[in-house]
Amino acid sequence: MQKKPRVLTWHIHGNYLYYLTHVPFEFYLPKGEGEGYGGRMPGFDWGDNVHDVPVDQVKDLEFDVILFQHRKNYEVDQHRILSEAQRRLPKIYLEHDPPQEHPTNTRHWVDDPSMLLVHVTDFNRLMWDNNRTPATVIDHGVIVPENVTYTGENPKGIVVVNNIRKRGRRLGLDVFEAIRGQIPLDLVGMGTSELGGLGEVSHDDLPAFEASYRFFFNPIRYTSLGLSVCEAMMTGLPIVGLATTEMATAVQNGKTGYVETSIDKLIERMRYLIDHPEHAKELGQNARDYANQRFHIKRFVNDWQRVVDRFVENAC
Repeated sequence: MQKKPRVLTWHIHGNYLYYLTHVPFEFYLPKGEGEGYGGRMPGFDWGDNVHDVPVDQVKDLEFDVILFQHRKNYEVDQHRILSEAQRRLPKIYLEHDPPQEHPTNTRHWVDDPSMLLVHVTDFNRLMWDNNRTPATVIDHGVIVPENVTYTGENPKGIVVVNNIRKRGRRLGLDVFEAIRGQIPLDLVGMGTSELGGLGEVSHDDLPAFEASYRFFFNPIRYTSLGLSVCEAMMTGLPIVGLATTEMATAVQNGKTGYVETSIDKLIERMRYLIDHPEHAKELGQNARDYANQRFHIKRFVNDWQRVVDRFVENAC
C-alpha cells in the first residue's frame, strides 16, 4: 500500500495499544463514554499517528480497516458508531485472551470468512475454535529503556498483576499468597495496595523499578502471555512462573528462568535464585537475549505491517 493505512480501533488494553501504535499506520480512537472509549489516555507517550475522534464524528471519517479488540466492539459498537459503508470495510479482530468458558470447546463469536482473526499467542490460536474465520498469530513486541540494566541486588521476587484480588484463581491469587508466605515477594499493579502490595507503577517507570529484584514471578494460571513478562525478560530479569499457556514456550528451565506446575518446586527454584545471585544474573542475561530475538518491537511492527497490508489488499 502506498499510503499509511487508516485504522479505527478502540482503547482496550493500553499497554498493547501503545506498542501497536508503533506500527506506521494512522490510528483513530473513538472518544466518549464507556469501556473502550478512552482515546489517548494519559500514561503513554502517544505518537502523532494516534488520533482521538469524538464518537459522533466517527461516521464522517474515511478508514481502510476496522480493528476490533473486544466482543462488545464487534457485536454492539460497530452497529452504533459506524456507517453502513464503514461496516463493509476490511475487518480484523484482535483476540487478546484464550477461551474462558471452556478451554478447548469454545467457539469464537467471530464466524466470518471475510474477516481475519489475529491471536497474540500460538496457545490462544490452538485453544480457540476459530470457526470459518482465517486466523493468524502475531507475537508480542515490547520496548524497555536501553539505559535500564538488571542488577538483582534485592533478594526478592517482583510480581506485576493488575487487580489480582478481583480476578482470583485464574490470575493466581491463591498461588501468590501461598508462595508469599515462604518467599519474599513484592506485588505491584492496580488494586494491589489492599493486599499489602506497593500499588501501581507507571508503564514507563516499571523496568527501572523492577531491575533491582532478583527475579520476576508470574503466578497466573490461565491467560495470554503477559506483556509484563516480556518486558521483564527484556529488562534482564530471570522469569519464574507456571508452566501453563504460552509461558511453557517463553521460559526455558535453567536457561532463562524456571516454570513448573508444582508450587513446592517453584518455591525451591525461588530459594535457589535468592541464594545464588550469579545464577540469577546469568539467567537474566539469557532472558534478555531471548526477548530481543522474540519480542523485539521491530519484528512486531513488521509482522503487523505485513499482515494488515496483505489482508487489506486481498479484501479490496
